Amino acid sequence: MSSQNSIDEDPEILQNNIDYRISQSQSELEKYNYYKAEKLLNEALKLALKLEDKKSTGIVYSNKGKLQLIIEEDNKAIKSLNKAIEIQRLSNDYVNLAHSYRILGEVYAAQNNHSQALDYYRSSKSLFEQEDLNENLAEIYLLQGKTYTSLNKYKEAKTAFDKAIAGASKYNLLDIQSYALINQAKVYHKLGDNLNALTVGNNGLKIAKANKFSVILDDAYIVLSDINEGLGNHEQVSNYLRAHIKLSDSINDLKRSNVSKDEEMEHLLNEEREKNKEVTQKLEESEDNKELNTLISILSVALITILSLLTLSLYKNNNIRLKTNNMLHKKNGELIIAKEKAELASKTKANFLSTVTHELRTPLYAVTGISNMLLDEDPKPEQIQHLKSLKFSGDYLLTFINDILQINKIEANKVEIEPEAFNLKKKINNIILALNNSALDNNIKIHFDYDKNLGENFIADQLKISQILINLIGNSIKFTKDGDIWIRIYKIQEKGNIYTLRFEVEDNGIGISKEKQDHMFESFSQGSIQINRKYGGTGLGLSIVKGLIEILKGKIYLKSELGKGTTFFFEIPLEYTQQEESENEKKTASYFNGDTNELDLTNVKILVVEDNKINQMITKKILTKMKLSCDVVDNGEEAVDLIKNNKYDIILMDIHMPGISGIEATKIVRTFDKELTIFALTAVTIEDKMHEFEEAGFTDIIPKPFKQEEFEKKLFNALSSKKANSASA
Repeated sequence: MSSQNSIDEDPEILQNNIDYRISQSQSELEKYNYYKAEKLLNEALKLALKLEDKKSTGIVYSNKGKLQLIIEEDNKAIKSLNKAIEIQRLSNDYVNLAHSYRILGEVYAAQNNHSQALDYYRSSKSLFEQEDLNENLAEIYLLQGKTYTSLNKYKEAKTAFDKAIAGASKYNLLDIQSYALINQAKVYHKLGDNLNALTVGNNGLKIAKANKFSVILDDAYIVLSDINEGLGNHEQVSNYLRAHIKLSDSINDLKRSNVSKDEEMEHLLNEEREKNKEVTQKLEESEDNKELNTLISILSVALITILSLLTLSLYKNNNIRLKTNNMLHKKNGELIIAKEKAELASKTKANFLSTVTHELRTPLYAVTGISNMLLDEDPKPEQIQHLKSLKFSGDYLLTFINDILQINKIEANKVEIEPEAFNLKKKINNIILALNNSALDNNIKIHFDYDKNLGENFIADQLKISQILINLIGNSIKFTKDGDIWIRIYKIQEKGNIYTLRFEVEDNGIGISKEKQDHMFESFSQGSIQINRKYGGTGLGLSIVKGLIEILKGKIYLKSELGKGTTFFFEIPLEYTQQEESENEKKTASYFNGDTNELDLTNVKILVVEDNKINQMITKKILTKMKLSCDVVDNGEEAVDLIKNNKYDIILMDIHMPGISGIEATKIVRTFDKELTIFALTAVTIEDKMHEFEEAGFTDIIPKPFKQEEFEKKLFNALSSKKANSASA
């Protein structure tokens, strides 16, 4: 017995036992055997404390934190990791301290405390670099990239994933390489670059499949289904979703089988057996008398009784669990099928609306263009009213199409927030100036009250805020006559730099009945259609307003009384800043307001690239009226050849044409002429393809159908800028 004790006390053997249990716990963790992994770690901790081995104690606490993170016991994980960090700091175990920092960062990321997570990732990265363990940096970059993605900081995320992929490739860390590629694909998708996303995502999927990384593979299927949805590959979307459901079910089954009550109870029973074994052993080693033998017998009977009861309970629980699981699987399958059908119907509707509305814009260009031309060509007096009605109908239809597209984008969650620094007070003043003529037509006075204690510069999506206010103020103008409109802005809450501002738009117009107030923000509600017919407008403005406010994480409220007026007020969070308005805001090109006589138009040459014959005729007529000469070509290939062999001042480039598109043609032109002014003439909504237009190298965009006066001002502005640049040169 003494020799056995001496072996058990031997430091080298104890250390081997500790290392073995730590290693085995990692293997069990990878197999989802969480209770076995925990038991092994507890045994290792007991031995490490007995040996007073600080390094092993720190590693065990760190591994316990990792296990607790996986089984979603975040608070326990933080406690375990803080113990590990304290021990590793005191013992100067910087290598394992770096690992503990990384795991603690993952815990905070799981709690959506992203700033804290990034701090611990940086600390971990710094220690790994200090210890020249560069092979560990790839995982840190991967985790940083995932955190930046959660914060919607896609540029930072892309940089981090690039570094993770490079590091993983260098050290042949296939799991990290695969996972980083999948996450990189997600970032490309978020940035609207679905072609690159598909390529990168497929590369990650290929590695995951080859190495049977089931968890990574599961994420890959979800990401690739989103990317293919963006590309309109609906069959692929369904395939990936089915693969995800099948793999996810198998992973969950594996986890359930290893984290079941059976396993937990077995674990508890084993502990009880061990405890009773120790008690029995001690009793046997005691004096061999009748009383002790009787006590042992009683304890044995009690133990057998307890085990029998537990076994019976376990059997019943297991039967109930199996029945419940079967029912849940059945219901889950039914819900998945219903969800797929609903999503397919929603996508079909969205695609239909998008296609139809985009296609309507091209013939609408002919309607508005020809009606403008006829009004300018000295029509007969009896024709003027008809032409004005035609022009009004064309403008109304265009507004209606734009509103449908906006609602479609909001419902499809395709509206992205683009924050920038801007002057809020100046922005609202500009909106009031733009709408003041309409207000004066209805004999309305607009009052603006901006809280004098509120700063003026904020970081937010100013375009969406402008759109909300234009809709609400325009609504008040429409339903008020011989009255007043009050616009008020003030702060209701402040948390650091985040201010919650309340915007109020009040009028003393006709008001809204109680019955109609409940449906004011719905698209195509009966109340909105009736009001629309009487007062004009599409009736979709308030639906758009509500959608945009929700995107900005705000809420909108309505207070109204028939005959007395209406107040719309909404609250949104904005980030206060000392920074002046952004450079983009300052550099926004203003329309030409000078004298066209100052411009020498005699030698100006314009190339119109347009395949639609009616649109060619309209654009040429407008340019002739502007005293500008032009060449017309109906395809991209010929346009490129003409630009190479002639000197043009401005190119008006249509996007959709036979052969190469306007985007491809512009990319080719930019290979040999970087300075040429090229305007994109497009019936596609600008937001849908903005990144493509920027990448192709267009100078500016003119959406079709355009207002003639705005078209003229843009062209004259470009010519004026060209003249100014040549003069300064």
